[in-house]
Amino acid sequence: MRAIRGLWRWRRNPLRRTTDLAEAWVALVALVLITVAAPVTGCLVGAVAQDSLQRAVREQQHTRHLVAATVVRDLGEAPLDTDPDATTVREPRHRVLADWTAPDGSRQHGAALADLKSPHTGDHFSLWTDPQGRITTRPLDSPTATTHAVLAGFGTALLIGGLVEGVRRLTVWRMVRRRYARWDQAWDRAGPDWGKAGTGS
Repeated sequence: MRAIRGLWRWRRNPLRRTTDLAEAWVALVALVLITVAAPVTGCLVGAVAQDSLQRAVREQQHTRHLVAATVVRDLGEAPLDTDPDATTVREPRHRVLADWTAPDGSRQHGAALADLKSPHTGDHFSLWTDPQGRITTRPLDSPTATTHAVLAGFGTALLIGGLVEGVRRLTVWRMVRRRYARWDQAWDRAGPDWGKAGTGS
């Protein structure tokens, strides 16, 4: 809003100073950058992020496999959900010792997290693994990737807008300080007798 009010300084006025016009130009440049450059940059960043994340989605869906695992024994309730892409609140997960067959056909054995309320020996659950059978997180899905890309675009636009506004404020602050310094010099030149009777005689 201050940027728009700054444009008012362009009006013809005998009291308008050069710095007023400079502040108006700074306001105009800031307004253009905030309304045009910030959204365009945000769109470009969002598009690049979308391409990169969708490539990651395709790669992960190709290299991560859902396999069936069998519980050997329960190791207790897991303290935290280790899936960083989990978007919903889940039931407590249990850490179990399990057997599973990797996509390459090799037999695997180790600790895993099971989505079972009370796991017992012989229970089956699903597990995400890489081609060699190592446990991994579920692959990123396309809607989640798109959400991340949109957030990246919005975040970039807001960051650019905030940066432009910060530079505008700093520039105007420096102009005002310079103006006050010139006023102080003008008052000093007027001398200590300013306003006294007989000054200049």
